[in-house]
Amino acid sequence: MTSQIIYTGDLRTLATHVQSGTTIETDAPTDNQGKGERFSPTDLVATALATCMITTMGIKARTMNIVLDGTKADVTKVMASDPRRIGKMIVHISFPTTLQTDEKQRSILENTARTCPVERTLHPDVELDFQFNW
Repeated sequence: MTSQIIYTGDLRTLATHVQSGTTIETDAPTDNQGKGERFSPTDLVATALATCMITTMGIKARTMNIVLDGTKADVTKVMASDPRRIGKMIVHISFPTTLQTDEKQRSILENTARTCPVERTLHPDVELDFQFNW
């Protein structure tokens, strides 16, 4: 089992990662009857995409002897309606100014990010906008 989720009422859940015991609380967003005081489930999808991109780049960077510490992602999720769903995700990844990479290394790392497992899992109707700021 990966996780266990308990509905705690008032449109909130408590998710527990079974292996580590860490938890995440979710809340429905304000535009869907919630308080917006925690990540919403769709926020977690957008966040999962960005963390997967950075993590897979980190794995690839290790094999290339590149240190990506300090790399940052800013994520914007845009909802669509009829049916309600994620319509677009915008991910801007910024690398430390001290990072020294050449064009080939950058291309490899960007391709790795663009083909991470979460990206490959998303429905093709979800528009993706990726920007890499070197």
